[in-house]
Amino acid sequence: MSKVDTSGVWTAISVSPPGLEGLTTDNVKWGVPAGSGKSGYMFSGGTVDVLLDGTEFTLGTITHQNFPIQAMPQSQFWVDLAAHVVFEDQVTHDFSFRFQHNETPNVGPNPEDIVDLPTRVSPETVTIDNTEYAVVITGFKQGGQIVTRFLSPENAANNADLVAVLARTGQPDVHITTVRFKGDVKRTQADEFVEVVNRGTAPADISGWVLGADDAGQNFTFPPGTVLLPGQRIRIYTNQIHAEWGGYTYGSGRPIWNDRGDAAKLRDTDGNIASEYRYGSAAATP
Repeated sequence: MSKVDTSGVWTAISVSPPGLEGLTTDNVKWGVPAGSGKSGYMFSGGTVDVLLDGTEFTLGTITHQNFPIQAMPQSQFWVDLAAHVVFEDQVTHDFSFRFQHNETPNVGPNPEDIVDLPTRVSPETVTIDNTEYAVVITGFKQGGQIVTRFLSPENAANNADLVAVLARTGQPDVHITTVRFKGDVKRTQADEFVEVVNRGTAPADISGWVLGADDAGQNFTFPPGTVLLPGQRIRIYTNQIHAEWGGYTYGSGRPIWNDRGDAAKLRDTDGNIASEYRYGSAAATP
């Protein structure tokens, strides 16, 4: 385990909006206010524990200041962040990321601005104990939940933690992160799901891999062409389809996961267990 200090600055924006200010600082703003202030981003870091086994940590917190501004010449653009990480040896390493910003209209059925991170691996690396690592962002944490996109409601300053791992370069690392084994849908529990993430720095082809718990009718086989990009999260639902999570479903009219506890297992095409996640009463069972 290593304690690191993080901070960051916004280094570039792919357009030249009116009122742009704060580049190369931790608070960049743009736009002509149509209300209480400009739109923009803040980044705040902190001191966190970082492990080399793929354990997720908070790289920092993004605050999107989503206040109404006059129409922009271009509603979608890129905003670049340089995250500074100071390790215990006092050596500083910079890791850069590019965020896709969607400045949506302030009216309509979905007025929230959308912040996305299509490429989640830093191009910069750090060598620790003769092994090369990169930072991989695996999601945005909002309201205690890790999501794939940061939705930012209008007329507010909205926060999201950047959840990341320090991962070996050139390798995928596929893990089960959670099992929702008690759904809210009565009887069928159609909203149960298993979440899987690639915590590595390389794509993972999981075509033909099997998710299950070694019980009849509980296996899901990933279809051909299933590739998880670095940092990508997907969910396999019992009987719902959610395109934002990959669209995977068992298509089962009855619950899949035992409410009393069990172990979800992900096996590769050779039958080897790539990841196992125990939950409920089975969580403490070795």
